[in-house]
Amino acid sequence: MVAAITVSGAYAFDGDAIITKDKVGADALPAEIAPLANVPFKMKDIKAPVFPKRVVTINKTAIGEKGLITPYINNVIADLSKKGGGTVVIPAGTWRSGRITLKSNINLRLDKGAVLEFTGDMDDYQPAVFTRHEGVEVMGAGAFIYANKAKNIALTGEGVVMGPPMDVAMRKFPNGNSVVEKDIDYRMPVKQRLCDGKEGRTFYRPKSFAPINCKNVLVEGVTFERSLLWNVNPIYCENVIIRGITVNSVKVPSGDGIDISSCKNVLIEYSTLNCGDDCFTIKSGRCEDGLRVNKPSENIVIRYCLAKDGHGGITCGSETAGGIKNLYLHDCVFDGTRTGFRFKTRRNRGGTVEDIFYENIRIIDASEAFTWDLLGTPMYMGILAQRNPPLDITPLTPTVRNIMIRNFVVESADRLMSINGIPEIPCSGVVVENGWVRTNRIFKSMCDVDGLTFRNVEIQATDNSITIDESKNLLFEDVTLHTPEHSLNIGLVGNATNIRLVNDGKETILKQGVNVLP
Repeated sequence: MVAAITVSGAYAFDGDAIITKDKVGADALPAEIAPLANVPFKMKDIKAPVFPKRVVTINKTAIGEKGLITPYINNVIADLSKKGGGTVVIPAGTWRSGRITLKSNINLRLDKGAVLEFTGDMDDYQPAVFTRHEGVEVMGAGAFIYANKAKNIALTGEGVVMGPPMDVAMRKFPNGNSVVEKDIDYRMPVKQRLCDGKEGRTFYRPKSFAPINCKNVLVEGVTFERSLLWNVNPIYCENVIIRGITVNSVKVPSGDGIDISSCKNVLIEYSTLNCGDDCFTIKSGRCEDGLRVNKPSENIVIRYCLAKDGHGGITCGSETAGGIKNLYLHDCVFDGTRTGFRFKTRRNRGGTVEDIFYENIRIIDASEAFTWDLLGTPMYMGILAQRNPPLDITPLTPTVRNIMIRNFVVESADRLMSINGIPEIPCSGVVVENGWVRTNRIFKSMCDVDGLTFRNVEIQATDNSITIDESKNLLFEDVTLHTPEHSLNIGLVGNATNIRLVNDGKETILKQGVNVLP
């Protein structure tokens, strides 16, 4: 399936111009937010919220009988918000707390040396609040730091938001009885979806910071350690800035770094994520409940960030019901991340992922650089994970289309790409151009694609075999390939049609069966 074999030839792309690790991540954070530039869709600059000069600093008198500051700090926040807002300061030291609720016009600032440690006691996250768990609305624990319908809020400073010790019982609580869409009946009123852990009910672990229905949100400089679940998860928010944060959650199952869920106008920059699951993640609701809410994630810019350990550097999904569109990631480095670019949905997740733009990316030591994982596994999805036969198209059939990936370097990867699409709606409109790649295998799989262009890419690979299955309208133009045998075996399986190679203006159309290119 792929490339024009050219051991020598004109290759104009300059991989040395792609950004390097020293220019990205929290350590490279500038003082000011630069204006948005060259965004491939209409999006206005987002301004950080400004707060009144009132300041309240928490002191030792705030510590209650359980050794927690929870009642005191929540009263201070509520009182200061009623007065018009200001900054609540957590000074250096270790401060233990249950759920903290931000209110409008409040900046919660953690000074350098401050550790805000949250408990592993379910009772400290009561009563249940309105939130979203893995794309389904519930009444649950919410987050260590939570807000609902607030305007102009911030979590800033050089301190640390710390989850409870790794041996607390809460970490072993089951994440429901099965997948969340099976546990929560989407027809049930949200107020009745009580997940507080009482009387045998489910308890979904709290996230670290999860505002919902908020406008003008800033997260800056803070480090997140030892989370119980996802770390930073704005939900239904508008005008969100996340900059200069650090996340360390490598040993936490489902320890995502940043999850944007059905938000509009988002800027993420100069952040470093080291995670137990996906790093930068865009979501928009799950299955029937996500279709009911029908709020997309849109107008999102991610720049100058560093993803380290994690399942995906940048992942769209797997909750896609409300749609994901207008996402622009540029000048980022993925170093040691399992997958660089990850598209992930399922046959029952719904929605459309489209108009995604990635450029100026460096990938180091990945298992796979590009992954389309749209079917899932039988363990979670049952027969929906079976590729064939194609199923009827329903409102819950997701679509993934119009993806541009350009100007990239893959320094080292086991595999360049795999695409496992959905037969009834194949992936379409994928363009990958201007890249330099060093990999073992080129394609692990290429199934159910209708429209893919590889252009001006140079690949060094140790394996020279490729199989294309039930895919069509593929173009490989000016792709320079180096393999040990100086040849490529391309197998076309099923109804694989219109597979074209163009090199130096000369076109070759591949035939069914095995095509050996010298």
